[in-house]
Amino acid sequence: MLNSKQIAFLKAKSHSIVPVVSLGHKGMSDSVINEIDVNLSAHELIKIKIQNDSKEGRNKALDLVCQKLNAQPINHIGKILVIFRANKKTKIDLP
Repeated sequence: MLNSKQIAFLKAKSHSIVPVVSLGHKGMSDSVINEIDVNLSAHELIKIKIQNDSKEGRNKALDLVCQKLNAQPINHIGKILVIFRANKKTKIDLP
């Protein structure tokens, strides 16, 4: 579990990254989950662009992804979701 200082650090770090996965109107599929998993393994901190207009729908998608992939939600601004999952060989040194 991340503390508030670590989450603030990751939020600041996420400003400079671009979304690596785009989630369309068809929703969450196994291939999308797999793509998110691959990118989390490679980068630890990723952005996901989601095309859902409903804030409730975006929150459900964020919760689902984090639950399935054992990741931490970092930020949700508009249609951009930011998630983090630490790897065994960490790339991001948390404070």
